[in-house]
Amino acid sequence: MSQQSYDVTADSPAPPSVVWALLLDPHSWPAWSRIDALEATESTGLSSDGRDGVGAVRAFRTGKVVAKERITALEPERRFSYEGAENPQLTDYRAAIELTELPGGGTRIRWHGTYSARWGMRWFMQRYLRHFMRDMATGLAGHARVRARRPN
Repeated sequence: MSQQSYDVTADSPAPPSVVWALLLDPHSWPAWSRIDALEATESTGLSSDGRDGVGAVRAFRTGKVVAKERITALEPERRFSYEGAENPQLTDYRAAIELTELPGGGTRIRWHGTYSARWGMRWFMQRYLRHFMRDMATGLAGHARVRARRPN
């Protein structure tokens, strides 16, 4: 299987701290993404305060598919890295979400990853993941914008 990749960006007027808080809290992901649910009973190492750390495995369900992802590195408000722990569609999956503060305020979200897909699924997965991950990045950017406007 050959490696494939995706690389998408989205900008949000919210500061990196707001975007970062959403990434750390797996319960927020279904609110801003195409993920249907966090399957807490299939996850391990989740933090009760919504700030998961390195090693936590999050099980997310989209449709009938449950994919488990392990957090591999955290650089607060800068980089969130994870890998596929269990995924019926992909192997060797590694991804990172990089946050860059924009001049004048706001955050650029760069979400990129590499993976392998079965031969018959390569073309489909490349197309599907590019769109899916673009929606993830723009959903995160939009939700962070709304969250940043709320009074504390």
